[in-house]
Amino acid sequence: MIEKRTLGTNGPSIPALMFGAWPIGGGMGTVDEAVATATIRQAIDRGIVAIDTAEYYRTSESVIGNALVGLPREQIFLATKVSTEPFTQTGVRVALENSLHALRTDYVDLYQLHSFPKDLPLEEAMAGLAAAQRSGKARYVGVSNFTIEQLDRARRIYPIQSLQPRFNLFDVAAADDLIPYCYANGVGVIAHSPLAKGLLAGTYRPGHVFPADDERRQFPRFQGEAFVRHTAAVDALASFARQRNVSLVQLAIAWTLAHPGVTAAIVGAKSPKQIDEQPGALDMRLSPDDVAQLRTIAAQATAAK
Repeated sequence: MIEKRTLGTNGPSIPALMFGAWPIGGGMGTVDEAVATATIRQAIDRGIVAIDTAEYYRTSESVIGNALVGLPREQIFLATKVSTEPFTQTGVRVALENSLHALRTDYVDLYQLHSFPKDLPLEEAMAGLAAAQRSGKARYVGVSNFTIEQLDRARRIYPIQSLQPRFNLFDVAAADDLIPYCYANGVGVIAHSPLAKGLLAGTYRPGHVFPADDERRQFPRFQGEAFVRHTAAVDALASFARQRNVSLVQLAIAWTLAHPGVTAAIVGAKSPKQIDEQPGALDMRLSPDDVAQLRTIAAQATAAK
């Protein structure tokens, strides 16, 4: 059984592992729809019955909608995001309707702003979320990629159920402010990128050439000296994992989930096989000393040379 945790104050109980749909949408290289469907189904079979996607995630919403045909809707926690700015009330409403159509459902469990609005007042965007919730087409609402100051502003306008920050062993800032803030204020945290775009899977070495349609081809961490430093840190983390008889993937997920206030980790996958090792992360218990030690090991990737 997959451990479940409560998403914020009076929120739903969701699996501590959430299926991340960016990879199956093609953002990290083309994925055949049959493979994507099998991957989603495998996740559900393993108890990962929460799925996170977004308007921006290319074909992922329609792939998910097709994959879920015939499954009991009430057993799946569906989260998506409005991504296309400006986040006017009309824009949010239309985006939600489009997402519902693609997902082949009449409601989502969580609807989120994908980013802090740039071109209009925050109040306008939050009014869009409020309207979505009042309509019953979104059971809960949240935000993604907000700073602590932005989150605090949003909460003063309308109740926020959750925050989705980037959080992994190479992106640790949320542990110092955002996550404690959310924990203290009853906001659920769904951490995205716990494997750092695959770096913490341990499968890539310096010199690896990513396909032209894989976003990682453009990321500094996957290039040159930065790639060398990150893979050296990954090797050290993998050594720690071997000492605990777990995989590096399981260690990375367990580290993210070890922080009080983190409800779930969104873990992407491009094949059913990648799903199989993820649930093992929930069997691993890291002490505060372990968490700190792993953070120190990972920090060598960005240490000044």
